[in-house]
Amino acid sequence: MRILGIETSCDETGVALYDSEKGIIAEALYSQVELHAEYGGVVPELASRDHVRKLLPLIEEVMTQAKCTSAEIDAIAYTSGPGLVGALMVGAAVAKSLAFAWGVPSVPVHHMEGHLLAPLLEDPSPEAPFIALLVSGGHTQLVNVTSIGHYDILGESLDDAAGEAFDKTAKMLGLGYPGGPALAVAAEGGNPDRFRFPRPMVDRPGLDFSFSGLKTFTLNTRDDCAAAPGGLTEQDVADIAWAFQDAVVDTLMLKCRRALKETGAKRLVVAGGVSANRLLRQKLAEMVLKQRAEVFYPQLRYCTDNGAMIAYAGYQRMLAGAESDLKVQVRARWPLSELLS
Repeated sequence: MRILGIETSCDETGVALYDSEKGIIAEALYSQVELHAEYGGVVPELASRDHVRKLLPLIEEVMTQAKCTSAEIDAIAYTSGPGLVGALMVGAAVAKSLAFAWGVPSVPVHHMEGHLLAPLLEDPSPEAPFIALLVSGGHTQLVNVTSIGHYDILGESLDDAAGEAFDKTAKMLGLGYPGGPALAVAAEGGNPDRFRFPRPMVDRPGLDFSFSGLKTFTLNTRDDCAAAPGGLTEQDVADIAWAFQDAVVDTLMLKCRRALKETGAKRLVVAGGVSANRLLRQKLAEMVLKQRAEVFYPQLRYCTDNGAMIAYAGYQRMLAGAESDLKVQVRARWPLSELLS
């Protein structure tokens, strides 16, 4: 079975072709980072227009890479939500149109299920049951995965997602866009002993997250440094970046440890853009070793949005009997807990 996957939920246009016997056989990705950099964040209308320009050429590129014709495609999977409505509509409309023209089913895919399943493209891949930490610009969730398609949300962010907090803090510190990677680079020059930021919500029961208070604490620290003689220095920025990153990573690690202990699970899957953070990977590796557990990640290129995860999630949806009619429907908000098998 061959599934063409289309991802257009935000600022990456991703296309990939998944073969049930060979895995990902072709893929292409276009990032809009340069387009949005001058605005310091994603501009939805510009994102939608760029998907319109790039999607069909990328599909042609992938089909050419794979030496595949439309007659060899069994289904088209596309991101149906959550995400930017305009961006989602571009992918959905193209997917539905091609499905109609090629006489194949179209399969709507939940963006976060795509991230959750991305580590299953690796060898070795985790077997369910496992705990998944989904940590990206728009979501921070701990999910108990009893089997593919069966998800129980154990905890999630009550305000900003971890990736969003990274981006906003980077902007606050004048580190540019995209903020998460820029802040991580700045933190490499930071003094780990200068500041100690709070670890939000780790002193109370439960597995929910909250990063808005940490963001405010960071802002106050920045303002204190700026008010000192000499103003805000480059070293101040590096030290604040280190303290902020350390606090977020520690919080994520502590909540993952709690989730493993409470469920008795021995496998942890970590996916989403923030899963590429080196400090997070280091601390989780140390934690799972002590817990006698294992941790799994997607390849670095599959941590951010991509077509491969959508193609694979679409394949799993096909196995479960999911497909849709030609009506173009997307969801800007779509809780993973509402995803039906």
